Amino acid sequence: MATAIVITLTAAAACSAGLVVAMMPLLRRYALARPNARSSHAEPTPQGAGVAVVLATLLATGIGLVVAMPEGAAVREATLVLAASLLVAATGAIDDLRPLGPLAKLVPQIVAVCLVVLLAAPAEARLFPALPFAIERALVILAGVWFVNLVNFMDGIDWITVAGCGVPLAALAALGGVATSQTMAAPLLAAALCGALIGFAPFNKPVARVFLGDVGSLPIGLILGYGLYRLALAGHLAAALILPLYYLWDSGATLLRRLSRREAFWEAHRSHVYQRATDAGWSVAAVVGHIFVLELVLDGLALICIWQDSIPVSGVTLVLATVLVAAISARLTAGPSDPRETFT
Repeated sequence: MATAIVITLTAAAACSAGLVVAMMPLLRRYALARPNARSSHAEPTPQGAGVAVVLATLLATGIGLVVAMPEGAAVREATLVLAASLLVAATGAIDDLRPLGPLAKLVPQIVAVCLVVLLAAPAEARLFPALPFAIERALVILAGVWFVNLVNFMDGIDWITVAGCGVPLAALAALGGVATSQTMAAPLLAAALCGALIGFAPFNKPVARVFLGDVGSLPIGLILGYGLYRLALAGHLAAALILPLYYLWDSGATLLRRLSRREAFWEAHRSHVYQRATDAGWSVAAVVGHIFVLELVLDGLALICIWQDSIPVSGVTLVLATVLVAAISARLTAGPSDPRETFT
C-alpha cells in the first residue's frame, strides 16, 4: 500500500508540472483572470491550471490502482469519485471562461456530491445511526455541496490551496490505509491529488504565474471532502473535522460575520481571514506560511485522535485544535506587530 501511494503521488506531481508547462501558452491567451472585488492580485493572470491538476489526479490514480491491484470495489469507488470530479471540473472550466449563473453552477455540484455520497461511499455506512437514514444522507449531501464551495471561496491568494488542501490530503494519504481499511480508493485519490498540487505549486508561488481557477478548486473540494467523509465513516469524525478546521473556521466565521451585518453574503468580498490578513499588512507568503504550519499541527492532532481512538481524547483534541485555529486567525487579522514579520 505504501509503495502504491508513493508512486501515485510522484507520478501526479510530475504529470501536473508537465501539463502546466504545456498549457501555459493557451491559458495566457484564452483564460486571463482579471482583478475584481474579491481578487488579491493586481494584474491579469492566467487561470485554468486546475485542468492539469485534475488530469494528473486522474492519470496518477489509475497508475496507483494498477500498482496496488485492489479489489473491484475500490476501482468502482475511485471511478465514481473521479467521474463526479470531472463533472464539477467541467462546470468550473465553463465558468472560468464565461461566468455562469448560480443555478447553473449549483446543480452539477449537487449531482456530483450525490454521486459520491449515494453511490461511491458504502451504502451501509452511517455517521449517526440514531438519525433516519434519509435525513443523514441529506445532511451529508448538503455539507458536501457546502464544502465544495468553501474550498472554491478559499482559493483567493497564491499557494493557499496548496497549503490548506495539500497538507490534509497528505494526511489522508498517509493515514487512509489504516483509518479506512475497507478500501484503497480514498488514500490513492488523496495521494494523487496531493501530488498534483505539489506539481502545480512552483507555478503558483507568490507572485503566481498561474491560478487554479474554478476548474481546479471545485474538484479539489469534492475529492478532499470525500476523503474526509470516508475518514469519518471509519469512526474518526473528530479527525475528519480537525484536518480542514482552518477552512471551516475561516469560511464559517466569515459567513456569520456577513450575515450579522446583513451583507449580501453571496457576492464577491474580501472578508475572509486570509484576505483581512493581507489587508492588515501581512505578505501573502507570511499568511500562507502561518496556514501551512497550522495545518501541520492540525495533522498531528488528527493523528492523536486516530491513535488514541477515544471520545475524551477526541473531544479535548478538537477543542485544542479550535482554540489554536482561533488564535492564529486572530493573529493574522490583527496584523504584524513588527514590520519584519511581514516576510516581504
